Amino acid sequence: MAPPRILVVGAGFAGVECVRRLERRLAPGEAQITLVTPFSYQLYLPLLPQVASGVLTPQSVAVSLRRSRRHRTRIVPGGAIGVDTRAKVCVIRKITDEIVNEPYDYIVLAAGSVTRTFDIPGLLDNARGMKTLAEAAYVRDHVIAQLDLADASHDEAERASRLQFVVVGGGYAGTETAACLQRLTTSAVRHYPRLDARLIKWHLIDIAPKLMPELGDKLGQAALEVLRKRNIEVSLGVSIAEAGPEQVTFTDGRVLPCRTLIWTAGVAASPLIATLGAETVRGRLAVTPQLNLPGVDGVFSLGDAAAVPDLAKGDGAVCPPTAQHAMRQGRVLADNLIASLRHQPLRDYVHKDLGLVVDLGGKDAVSKPLGVELRGLPAQAVARGYHWSALRTNVAKTRVMTNWMLNAVAGDDFVRTGFQSRKPATLRDFEYTDVYLTPEQIREHTAATVIKH
Repeated sequence: MAPPRILVVGAGFAGVECVRRLERRLAPGEAQITLVTPFSYQLYLPLLPQVASGVLTPQSVAVSLRRSRRHRTRIVPGGAIGVDTRAKVCVIRKITDEIVNEPYDYIVLAAGSVTRTFDIPGLLDNARGMKTLAEAAYVRDHVIAQLDLADASHDEAERASRLQFVVVGGGYAGTETAACLQRLTTSAVRHYPRLDARLIKWHLIDIAPKLMPELGDKLGQAALEVLRKRNIEVSLGVSIAEAGPEQVTFTDGRVLPCRTLIWTAGVAASPLIATLGAETVRGRLAVTPQLNLPGVDGVFSLGDAAAVPDLAKGDGAVCPPTAQHAMRQGRVLADNLIASLRHQPLRDYVHKDLGLVVDLGGKDAVSKPLGVELRGLPAQAVARGYHWSALRTNVAKTRVMTNWMLNAVAGDDFVRTGFQSRKPATLRDFEYTDVYLTPEQIREHTAATVIKH
């Protein structure tokens, strides 16, 4: 009899932690493990702003999945675009664009999230995100290119538009992105004698009335003071009304000449979740505290893709889409999946949030570990210590620590690779949110598939 087939979709914090635990705790031959992911690495997403600013190299935050000595998982290079839970088949589009059906006995949906967008004219065509490694590398090239082009231009209006930068989203990603990239341009402009540093202006806007409200009023205000001290213009209660290639219109009526719009206004669960036709909570799959889909055999979900009940908070709360929850959910889910294979009882996921860290670059940071409010160097030490310890391999830890030390000693560099320099890339080009199938298309693809148990 063939061993059960376990299919894990997604190689983020949740998916990789689940696979690692399955590899450690399942006996050889007890199950077949398959991982679906476009790239054979785990991306340490919280450090992307530092990749965009050049503090870290891209490979230092991309941890290879093939380095493990225990590696026995089959990796399918592609993305899941539909799931037929009745036929127990996942439809996969490989990176070659070939569409294949992958049967399973158990499926783990750790598909993560995508950048949340709204129906704003020009947004998808003119904004850049900060959700993938390619986006971070592209944004860095793009920002440095604006300095190069402004320096080479004799048109004052063109210069002004190239030296204005807008970041939308006052959460952790947006705040860290604006802070880190502002440090980059401030350091770089010293090497452009024809540019007036006063013309470079960064704008951080958010429709919310407070910056990072999860930090509390004191730390949120402290972060706001750091940004404004650096001459980053923070506008709260404001969003984008229209995004053009050379200007941005705010909802308060301001029109800003600008050729760089970075969109970090939250995330939404992967569109894959909608293909299941199951109950969702704000787009995330509604699962039990044991991380399985009620009433559906063999389906588990976790991380950003799932609305996991937060039993530590209670009152119907769901776990926030953070790395600390995703990693711990991955371990619990693996244990529960193994328990299902062995006909043992499942356990609930319970985790009390450890706190929040926000790295603003240089000596600036705000952190709230275990409820203790920190700012400045102590907060920076906690923030970087937390990120460093969360990296999965010693190789990754060594690379990141070396990058931090080199940047502290030698300062920033302003080399751009020319990545997609001839083709302006947008949100559409990195996250492929238009490739998912409808339920009818999924049934067509799976109709001919014979599931063998």
